[in-house]
Amino acid sequence: MPKVRPRLIVALCTLSLPLALICLCVNGEANAQRSAIDTYAITNARIVTVSGPVVERGTVVVRNGLIAAAGANVSAPPDARVIDGAGMTVYPGLIDSYTNLALPEPAAGPSPAGGGPGAFLLQQAQARPSPGGPNSTQPVGLQPEVMVEDSIRSTGNDIESSRNIGITTALSAPRSGIWMGQSALINLSGQTPQQMIVRSPVAMHVSFTPLRGSYPGSLMGVFAQLRQMMLDAQRYRDSIQIYERNPRGIRRPETDRSLAALVPVIEGRMPVIMLANSEREISRALDLAAEFKLRLIVAGGREADRVADRLAKQNVPVLLSLNLPRRTTAAMPEADPEPMRTLRDRVAAQQTAAKLVKAGVRFAFQSGSLANITDLMGNANRTIENGLTPADAVRAFTIWPAEIFGVANQLGSIEAGKIANLTVTRGDLFDRNSRVTHVFIDGRPVDLRPTTPAPGAGERPSGRGGLSGTWTLNVNLGQGDRGATLTLQQEGDRVTGSIAGVLGSGEISNASVSASDEVRFTASLNIEGQTKEATFTGTVSANEIRGTVAVVGLAPGSFTATRVRPN
Repeated sequence: MPKVRPRLIVALCTLSLPLALICLCVNGEANAQRSAIDTYAITNARIVTVSGPVVERGTVVVRNGLIAAAGANVSAPPDARVIDGAGMTVYPGLIDSYTNLALPEPAAGPSPAGGGPGAFLLQQAQARPSPGGPNSTQPVGLQPEVMVEDSIRSTGNDIESSRNIGITTALSAPRSGIWMGQSALINLSGQTPQQMIVRSPVAMHVSFTPLRGSYPGSLMGVFAQLRQMMLDAQRYRDSIQIYERNPRGIRRPETDRSLAALVPVIEGRMPVIMLANSEREISRALDLAAEFKLRLIVAGGREADRVADRLAKQNVPVLLSLNLPRRTTAAMPEADPEPMRTLRDRVAAQQTAAKLVKAGVRFAFQSGSLANITDLMGNANRTIENGLTPADAVRAFTIWPAEIFGVANQLGSIEAGKIANLTVTRGDLFDRNSRVTHVFIDGRPVDLRPTTPAPGAGERPSGRGGLSGTWTLNVNLGQGDRGATLTLQQEGDRVTGSIAGVLGSGEISNASVSASDEVRFTASLNIEGQTKEATFTGTVSANEIRGTVAVVGLAPGSFTATRVRPN
């Protein structure tokens, strides 16, 4: 080993000492700057902790992205940036429990041939199915392996609009399909998609909407396909387990990403969120969940109170839509009065939340594809006016969704150690005159500014909210035209609404609109004294829809719908 001279050692030590001091100073200054930037204190504020009693006057301290302390006897640290919260209320960051936030809008045309499964999120699953990527065994719309996290974008007007009303976290779910794919829980701030993700995957998503132009093209086919793929997943899991125990002498099973994605579902390790609004849809979802022992969550749930006993017995939570039914246009003198059933359904939807609480059914609020997200808190206030307590309304936006999604140890209440997502208002959260003053996400304040619509938004009939309005519907099933009123509300490719007239009154279901302006929905019609399910398929052209009506046991019919007035 070569010898090192003593003088050289002394010289090196002499040289390294100033460098070490400089590094210590630089690191100390950097740490001080980082502490100053990452530490905030909201003082003199009313604090709704959710997990405990309301603190009428106290301080919330945020440090390094987490809640460091909160309470009446908490003092602001000397390195904190102080916000005087006098006259303000601090809530846990609000959670929207079912959205398409941070996902690209569906492509206007079909995806390139051979696109990977992630391309599914960029198009309508109801378009003519084609094989996914080379590792997919199922056509578009039946690909449970698709994951939202692969398509998240970190900016957009929809994100800013949600933050402006106090939403800090959202479940972002695939847009369409039968086996729709797997959702992600995201914070609505971050420079990269990876920084936004709180948990992924959260759940598998299922819709009962048939595919267009291929199997399954009917509701009966949808349930047959759902059952078949779960049975196939059971056999796939068993064959893999047998092979792994003793592979010698056994042919290696082929890899199947679609069936592999369903294994956690059939084993109860991953919940399944099924879109269901009507009593019939929810009952079908409950039956399917019981048959395969699924961890079911119902999304939509407009008539969930009608099956509340079953929901409570099977311990099934509901992601309750606040896209409440309403009259979409002003009443016209020449228009027929709205049927009593329509008026009753409108009031009943505002009472559902309170009834679920009374029945012991867990639920969380979701925006339900509201055309205008600013209506969210006003609609929540309607549920309060119809029996829901304000405290439970706050829980439905905070701790209850956190519990349903398995992140209650991170989000949902103001407690030390949790992620510092905070919504600060001047006035009560649900007061029509209240205003969101500050939003913190991951411990950092978010700029609240008005959003502007994207260029060209709303130019297509199927654009955001493009179908919304009241339509005069004429249906011909071989016995002449029979009139009705069709009310539609659209957000993206999702459509809700109701039908009222001589053919009966009720909500439409399984409704959607494609990028090529094809509309599809199902409605229960009163035909010759019997209630039958009819599937409407038509094409939108400006203020007119023309298409066909399919009723089991009857010859195909036709229909036209003319918009009386847009929303």
